[in-house]
Amino acid sequence: MSSISNTTNLNVRVDSTLKEESDMLFKNLGLNMSTAINMFLTKCVKTSSIPFKIEEPKPSKELKKALKEVDYMMKHPDKYKSYNSVEELFEDLDSDD
Repeated sequence: MSSISNTTNLNVRVDSTLKEESDMLFKNLGLNMSTAINMFLTKCVKTSSIPFKIEEPKPSKELKKALKEVDYMMKHPDKYKSYNSVEELFEDLDSDD
């Protein structure tokens, strides 16, 4: 680790809730934010990698089903009601039909 005279500042924008939760976690682990970030960066450099798996999230079965349904609806608009305005939609919803 470098000495205090050989340090530089790093400004990072994070969600305020994430920062608060991180501060609490690191405090419970006996660390502060600077130490935790330095640990992360040191691990990255030593392993020449990100020290955790990064992957594209996979859609759930429900989302896949919903996307298929939307795709079908887009390809067959004649089978579904459509509206020209939100007011028209609400009028239809309020009707007794």
